[in-house]
Amino acid sequence: MSNFNISRFVKDTLSEDIGRGDLYENLAPNKKYKAKIVAKQNGIVSGIKYIKELCKITNLKLNIKINDSQEVKAGEVILIIKGKANAVLSSERTILDILQHSSGIATNTYKYAQALKGSNIKILDTRKTRPLLREFEKYSVLNGGGVNHRKGLDDSLMLKDTHLKTITNLKEFIKKARTKIPWTSKIEIECESYKMSRIAMDAGADIIMCDNMSIDEIKKVVNYKKSNYPHILIEVSGNITIDNIKKYLHLNIDAISSGSMIHQATWLDFSMKIA
Repeated sequence: MSNFNISRFVKDTLSEDIGRGDLYENLAPNKKYKAKIVAKQNGIVSGIKYIKELCKITNLKLNIKINDSQEVKAGEVILIIKGKANAVLSSERTILDILQHSSGIATNTYKYAQALKGSNIKILDTRKTRPLLREFEKYSVLNGGGVNHRKGLDDSLMLKDTHLKTITNLKEFIKKARTKIPWTSKIEIECESYKMSRIAMDAGADIIMCDNMSIDEIKKVVNYKKSNYPHILIEVSGNITIDNIKKYLHLNIDAISSGSMIHQATWLDFSMKIA
């Protein structure tokens, strides 16, 4: 995550809200004020990295009380900002939107990470993100203790069921792919059955995604992998929620991926108070 991208994101969000100019600007008193962001519920804080950049852009002084990835309790102050009235108030909505959205995802992710605590299973996000918010939302997952899956189509080759419909010889396709994709890029294949997972492993996949498989089928995949391809990673995915994730704990798998960490997250309730 580059500072350039964060700066551009913050400028765009401010521009969206302020438009041609805050109508309060010419009416605001010419003096400095202090404002604090207060949590109204418990959770995991996220979004601070973006607020730091926002304060640089808007000439606000920032005092961080609770940083990214840290827990916050209802009633606690997350941060304090100081600056001219117009700068503080024209930034209010953007600051809250960033913090509430990001912290909601981090808090939801934290629940998943805690459910897997003590195991060697990683909790991964997916590409099911809001358009143009992928970097922001995946950053939020990291702050909640999750791990990012691929960020886009350009960092690993994943063959889903729709891709496989276009491939006649998987082994030959993977052989060709090795000569075209970067040497460091992995090849992951989505499999909906034990039979398909065997075909994918025999064809040379690096990662097998067990998609919507039963527990019994996943066990068979893991056993085949252990006996024949111990280097291959096993990922489990498909309708996995915080309510059912623990039933996968006893499986010898490497990762679980779930889009619900992001798209089912609820914003945390924060508010701004002028001191």
